[in-house]
Amino acid sequence: MKRRLGDRSDGWRLRKVDPFFKIIPHIMKERNDAQVFFSENIDLEETLKFIREIRREGYKVGFLQVAIATMVRVISQKPKINRFICGKKAYARNEIVVALAVKKEMSEEAEETTITIKFDPDDTIYEVIDKMNKAIDASKIVEEKNDTDKFVKVMSKVPGFIYGGVVGFLKFLDRRGLLPKFIRSLSPFHTSFFVTDLGSLGIKPVYHHLYNFGTTSIFIAFGTRRKQHELNGDNTIDKRKSQDLKVVVDERIVDGYYFSQAIKMATKIMESPSVLREKPTQIIIDDEI
Repeated sequence: MKRRLGDRSDGWRLRKVDPFFKIIPHIMKERNDAQVFFSENIDLEETLKFIREIRREGYKVGFLQVAIATMVRVISQKPKINRFICGKKAYARNEIVVALAVKKEMSEEAEETTITIKFDPDDTIYEVIDKMNKAIDASKIVEEKNDTDKFVKVMSKVPGFIYGGVVGFLKFLDRRGLLPKFIRSLSPFHTSFFVTDLGSLGIKPVYHHLYNFGTTSIFIAFGTRRKQHELNGDNTIDKRKSQDLKVVVDERIVDGYYFSQAIKMATKIMESPSVLREKPTQIIIDDEI
């Protein structure tokens, strides 16, 4: 789509949006003013079978890859969740980018780094696995730092008394769509969604706040798996594994019904992920651009 006056390098200005959604960013000015919390429980019976099948095909895959492939697929069908508010204006993001926190080693002393990965809306589970694993493996090389780490290190050398001014200036540029592209490409705060896997730390998921800096409108957290016991009609008991998801969204980007339908779609795909083997039959475009 050709860029028009008022668009940003990372998003198209929404021009056909409901009048309510033009007003609401002036009422709820910050992203954490507009946080809405969702909780879902994913039945893992078919998911774990799918993961085992993909592993037998030679791929390194876990629930994290399935979850992110699912969200990429949902965005391709429910593109309005890939919006953001900046400078009290609503935009449709023109790419799918995910931020992910990664521990270089599983120890208290090990550094944590944040990586961003770009996906295409028609990516299959195989393409998602390939892109993710390359990025994760590169980030775990202890001696090396990615571009985001290098930028943060440079920023850390700024004298403390002018930090506020520097961040304020970056926010000023961002609100006007003038933030340099190289900074945005390094930023985990300018992504479609941010994911944290607390299961690798052995803890349950938490609701993680959204950041006022940047444009990320969705934060997803999952943790350790749960074992459930279900009583059947014949008085036998089934043991099932499930996964809790905690999702925090910016309610200013789209109405609650649309969000709920997107989350239902995500749940359905995560519980029956074989659809991710194939590309989607169509890519839906945000119709309010």
